[in-house]
Amino acid sequence: MHAIVLHAFGPAENLVHEEVADPVPGPGQVRIAVAAAGVHLLDTSLRQGHQGPAPRPTVLPTIPGREVAGVVEALGDGVDGLWLGRRVVAHLGFAPGGYAELAVTDVERLHEIPANLGFPEAVAMVGTGRTALGILQFVELGPASVVLVPAAAGGIGSLLVQAAKHAGATVIGLAGGPEKVERVRADGADLALDYTEPGWPTEVRARSGPVTVVLDGVGGEVAREAVALLGEGGRHLVFGWSAEGIASGGGHLVEGLSESLLGPAMLRRTGGPDPLRTLELRALAEAAHGRLRPALTCFPLAEAAAAHRALETRATIGKVILEP
Repeated sequence: MHAIVLHAFGPAENLVHEEVADPVPGPGQVRIAVAAAGVHLLDTSLRQGHQGPAPRPTVLPTIPGREVAGVVEALGDGVDGLWLGRRVVAHLGFAPGGYAELAVTDVERLHEIPANLGFPEAVAMVGTGRTALGILQFVELGPASVVLVPAAAGGIGSLLVQAAKHAGATVIGLAGGPEKVERVRADGADLALDYTEPGWPTEVRARSGPVTVVLDGVGGEVAREAVALLGEGGRHLVFGWSAEGIASGGGHLVEGLSESLLGPAMLRRTGGPDPLRTLELRALAEAAHGRLRPALTCFPLAEAAAAHRALETRATIGKVILEP
């Protein structure tokens, strides 16, 4: 099979498209003919040798990638034969192997893909979708809510905009550039603004009431300006900071922070014996029923390096997908 192999930590160019041996499913595992693989911002950090929340150091060489969708084409010992030929999606956890034509995972990680959902959409929802729903557990949104999403054209941001609108909230979405702003508008935002244009906070003040919630996955100057728009008692919920650090100020509580909000706190809030799987099932159901539509930017598998560069420079809309 062909796969993307990382032999040395470093720039995106270190992601090499090459031929490798087919993986063999062990007991309790399946092999998936991959039709779509997810690319996460964390992947770019791991590629550079930064471990982040990964529980163990990355061993090189490695095939990156932790989210795949495709068709089950081989079974390990002990796996029910009914899985063979099924359209499935799986989050591989911190086990690598997704950027490939074939991937192996435990059968317990599989979800059958609803008939009306495509492979790229399923990949987006099993990882990014579960995260968005996990974040939304920390806020109660309704008609009285005025929600500001600083990165509203990203994979998570796009879903947060849609979910907030379904809850009846007034939604303000920020994005960089006309194409991204148009996507935010299409997702239903009441006000979609380009944060690269000066004066956007003035327009927010003129066209909406006081912001009640900032759902912040960016940090930096854009988030600082967003926080300044919060009304009395407003909440600043942080689940990431891809820009220059965590935004603060204005006397408002900075809540969450990605390592706690998206880790133990999210799992406790979800509850049940397998909280992550619960969120995955909810996310897939939301997409299957048309309530959430993931935005996608797709690249051929062989162009994984270009996908990483585009993600790092914020040149993508929504979830980044590789297609073998």
